[in-house]
Amino acid sequence: MSDPHIDELAESARNRGLRLVRSRVRTPGKRRFGKVGLADVSGKAVFGIDEKGPNAKPEDVEDYLRNLGAKDWGASLDVAVLPRKRKPTKVAHPVAANDAEPAPKAARKPKPQAKPKPPPEPKVRQAKPGDVKELAALINYLGHPIDAKTVRKNLAALARLKEPLLVATLGKTLVGLIGTHKTVTIHRDAPVGRITILVVAEDAQDKGIGRMLVDEAESSLRKAGCKIVEVTSNDRRTAAHAFYRHLGYEGTSMRFMKKL
Repeated sequence: MSDPHIDELAESARNRGLRLVRSRVRTPGKRRFGKVGLADVSGKAVFGIDEKGPNAKPEDVEDYLRNLGAKDWGASLDVAVLPRKRKPTKVAHPVAANDAEPAPKAARKPKPQAKPKPPPEPKVRQAKPGDVKELAALINYLGHPIDAKTVRKNLAALARLKEPLLVATLGKTLVGLIGTHKTVTIHRDAPVGRITILVVAEDAQDKGIGRMLVDEAESSLRKAGCKIVEVTSNDRRTAAHAFYRHLGYEGTSMRFMKKL
């Protein structure tokens, strides 16, 4: 007989492009009985699986999937809601029992509360030379060590190629970047677009900024004549994989690399 809770976990995993792996131990009380884990579509372990099989509790997998869903950058919308202005509370005055007593003083009206400033809305623009320090910090956060001097040189080279870097800002703070490249190949009837880098600062995630950057990148590649867009993502970045699947990207091939 199937376990409804386990079936729900399996469905939740499928919705995130993963597969629930269940322990083969069927005897209660034995080690690994009732244990589960997560793997990707290729069978590679993602969470709760070691060389002997699943080793995580169902509730641990449920927490992992819930957190993975919360990090889906494209699942949130940026809507600033202002609190309603409170109306002054009317104070009821007691009725004097003796006509000779003086009337009570009128209560002071509370001062109207100032409306809080709405949070800044994210905006996308082309990167400028003055952004190099913030760009270097974001690229290092992604795991690619680089200094501001090299970023400045690469930014100038991209400008000459007419492939400017796009950045996202919140107010005056630079919080994200995306790079694109157009390639003409012998075997395709149109140029191939490629997202070369995408990163959003940790404290600015879950605000729809990643989706906004991808939309702008796709729009520019479409105008450049591209019919498809490619993107690569490190095997360990499962949250990023879920983000791209949510935007309609599919796994199509395996990437190989060799240093020269």
